[in-house]
Amino acid sequence: MAKKFLTLRVWIFIFALVFALFAINPRPWAEGIVVSGVGEQSIEAQQGFQTGEKILKINNQPITTLQDYRAAIQPYQKEGKNITVEAGNLSYTYAITNSLGFTIDANLTIIDATFAPVATGVSLQSINGMHIENASEFENAVDNILPAATIIIATNKKEYAYLSRGNVDLRVREAPKNNIKKGLELAGGTRVVIQPENENNATVTDQNIQDLISVLENRLNVYGLADLKIRASSDLAGSKFVVVEIAGATREEVQELIGKQGKFEARIGNETVFIGGRGDIPFVCRNDGSCSGIVPPCSQQDSQWACQFRFQIKLSQEAAQRHAEVTREIEVVGTPGDAYLSKTLDMYLDDRLVNTLNIGSDLKGQEVTDIVISGPGRGATEREAADNALKEMNRLQTILITGSLPLKISIVKSDTISPALGEEFLKNSIFVGLVALVMVGIIVYLRYRTLKIALPIMAVVSSEIFITLGIASLIGWNMDLASIAGLIAAVGTGVDDQIIITDEALRKETEYLNWKQKIKRAFSIILGAYLTVVAAMLPLWNAGAGLVRGFAVTTIIGVTIGVLITRPAFASIISSLLEE
Repeated sequence: MAKKFLTLRVWIFIFALVFALFAINPRPWAEGIVVSGVGEQSIEAQQGFQTGEKILKINNQPITTLQDYRAAIQPYQKEGKNITVEAGNLSYTYAITNSLGFTIDANLTIIDATFAPVATGVSLQSINGMHIENASEFENAVDNILPAATIIIATNKKEYAYLSRGNVDLRVREAPKNNIKKGLELAGGTRVVIQPENENNATVTDQNIQDLISVLENRLNVYGLADLKIRASSDLAGSKFVVVEIAGATREEVQELIGKQGKFEARIGNETVFIGGRGDIPFVCRNDGSCSGIVPPCSQQDSQWACQFRFQIKLSQEAAQRHAEVTREIEVVGTPGDAYLSKTLDMYLDDRLVNTLNIGSDLKGQEVTDIVISGPGRGATEREAADNALKEMNRLQTILITGSLPLKISIVKSDTISPALGEEFLKNSIFVGLVALVMVGIIVYLRYRTLKIALPIMAVVSSEIFITLGIASLIGWNMDLASIAGLIAAVGTGVDDQIIITDEALRKETEYLNWKQKIKRAFSIILGAYLTVVAAMLPLWNAGAGLVRGFAVTTIIGVTIGVLITRPAFASIISSLLEE
């Protein structure tokens, strides 16, 4: 009997189910926290943390939930603090987070003040009123102001033990329970559809699109957004688009970051000294309170508050040479001790003046590589002004790091779904799917009045869903609402085909035909329907800038699995059952 059922078609069907099981890799027991991102300039990046590592313990404290992780790192999360440094008979007050922003030599001479607004080449005298006479006292002062904490993080790959004076800069998420990737509607996040255009209405080429995607990826990755997906798309009219999907970001954040071209220029008079991008600016201080942050105190005028942000950048040697050439012939004005050049350093963002800085007279004709960028943030309250200043600073830092976009862009569509709503979508989709499956089973039973036909149809329908999800997991396809709709459409087509096979097998007037001839005739109908469905799905590939592509892809995968794997297996099974 087993030999009768286990035909080649059924063995292929069983192999497909096993393949889908390994592709989906269900892990309902999975728990814990995995690393989803590491700060680009953090000590954790230097230690070698990798995305995908599962965090087991932090300082011997077991980590199984996000709440466990937050509680474990809370003692090591530090807020910025102000310090006062006296050096060279001058006093400097600024904010720090994880370092003083300068180093000294054996003679207490400041030799590297890249991350602090203090002069180099002068002797350090005191820090926060603590007089410094030797290197030992300097180290004690640093330990007193920024005590180092030992952090031991055990992961499934190795154990990391290191000293940190700052915050733990890891992005984490719950361990996945399978390999199925959830789309925006199920995971929550923001989707933005961008339409690029060249100057003078020139045709946007595929290379233009790839260049745009590259810069957008750099810009969004620098901003710290996780689960980023960017892809090219086009519509039936041939217009080209870029679709950006980001989990864990609001519509306002994404639109503000990518809605403008982001062209940054620093000019002295009519001469451009440097522009945004790693060509002219190899380093931008970010997420480090010693060289980036709000400069206290904020001020209030009438009912408006204003806070000033400041961060440091390094210029390339070429940009520094341009600065020297431009400033060499500029006149010095002012009084001794307060002299500066007659022209200012003007900063433009998208051709709009955003800040103006005076240039000290000592920088005339000098190849300056260290520049401090500053600007204001305003609001009705001090907190709002500080928040706006930080947002503007983040935006400027990002543009300075990544440079301007190679094309002008416009946002044609923007959608945001919260993670909670996405979870509700997923629950509803599963519930509706189960209800639909039960209803189909009841109708099939009422049609044939025997479980010998109804149960195989339901088993094959369920297996088609499982195998389709397995292929989606293998190719990394996101299952969004459109994909779920495509899955339902494919299942509906599968039920139709199985009913055609069953009816052909049961037809009394064709008893002179053998089983092989009956199934062959049924498959001629099924193949025609399959080709019709595929032909109907192809135009949906680019319809609506590709937003319904998931429906087309999932439907094509589902009906192809049916024609090549599940329908032949069902035909073999039903013929064996009806011959009994």
